[in-house]
Amino acid sequence: MFTSFFITLYHVFLPISLPVIGGILLKHFKDWDTRPLSAFSLYILSPALIFHTLLHAEITWTDVTSTFWFSILNLIALWALAEIVSRIFGLGAPEKAGLTLVSTFTNCVNYGLPLVLLAFGQLGLDKASVYVIGQMIIVNTVGIFFAARSEFTVKNAMLSVFRMPTIYAAVIAVIIRSSGISLPDALDGGVSMMATGYSPIVLAILGAQMLRPKGDTAPWQPNVRKAFWAGLVVRLVAAPILSWLILKALQVEGTLFPVLLILASMPTAVNAVILAEQFGASPQFVSRCILWTTAVSMVFLPIMIVMSS
Repeated sequence: MFTSFFITLYHVFLPISLPVIGGILLKHFKDWDTRPLSAFSLYILSPALIFHTLLHAEITWTDVTSTFWFSILNLIALWALAEIVSRIFGLGAPEKAGLTLVSTFTNCVNYGLPLVLLAFGQLGLDKASVYVIGQMIIVNTVGIFFAARSEFTVKNAMLSVFRMPTIYAAVIAVIIRSSGISLPDALDGGVSMMATGYSPIVLAILGAQMLRPKGDTAPWQPNVRKAFWAGLVVRLVAAPILSWLILKALQVEGTLFPVLLILASMPTAVNAVILAEQFGASPQFVSRCILWTTAVSMVFLPIMIVMSS
């Protein structure tokens, strides 16, 4: 177990930490305004990533049904839990939207895929790709709805989903793949280049969000502090337990079981802070939840891998 811990630390956390540190330094020394780059990532890089992944991933239909139902049931369970906790603590609309993002979406792409490949090899990665592609689509559709509720009515929040290019990128990719058409190399290379730029940019934005703005020394409001602690408990404790129960109920077996359990127990998704920033869903506490859930995951994820394998 100790060997797996240090290997994970070296091969996963060290590469991830570099753009995060870059974002922290830019925010500290240059007071970097991340909103324009957040918009670029949300409207350009994210659709490119989904389009390229759907077009080229080695996806088999084995275990697709189990993965689909697990993703849907897990999302509904965590959404319901976030709603209940928000009502119990009397959270405002921004904190409620932020808590929903923290609770429901995990860093299964930037962090989860390298970890699964390390722990379960190519077989695990193949199975993980089905879940990850579904999560990318859900985050960029349902996730936008969750975040937008902090500013808009339910109707406008739902309409905002269909104003995002991500869903259309996914539909076009499926159509192209199903028809057997091949993109020209130059066009495919351009999309690939944009998709590759997604991870370092969102990680740099995360690093910048970890720092308070210069001159902002005001303490957290009570609602923000309550939302932060609620987010940690839901993501680090409740989410793994709910995922395990749902997988057992669906009778998922073999390598798929630990792969889905680990991916669903990952730290809060990096792109949650992008959605929170774009739609005012309390990005201050969302970014802190990402930081602390990622730090704590360095200890509990290697243990989970050993116990679930």
